[in-house]
Amino acid sequence: MLRKATGVLSFDISDGASTAHWSVVLKKGDVLVSRAHDEADCVVTTDRPLFDGIVRGEKNAMAAVLRGEVAVEGDTELLVLFQRVSPGRPSLFAAEKSPSQGGRHE
Repeated sequence: MLRKATGVLSFDISDGASTAHWSVVLKKGDVLVSRAHDEADCVVTTDRPLFDGIVRGEKNAMAAVLRGEVAVEGDTELLVLFQRVSPGRPSLFAAEKSPSQGGRHE
């Protein structure tokens, strides 16, 4: 299913004082994460603790949507696919990590 998936998710992640914007591009099995604020097929808005729980596989994204803890506009299937590639992984959206600390520079 991921090999056929193509789309852009935009995450608006609030920590209370500010909102971080991240883009996740899914393109036929490849995943690219960046700080770009690209036009998105799916826009996801949530807070940092819940987002981190989703990325770590501790929280279910669709259950959070049903509880009203996550707002989604657009293609929700992309959020389901994103969750499939991220459970149990360290946050792809860690703040300001250098490559030596496991971060990536785009």
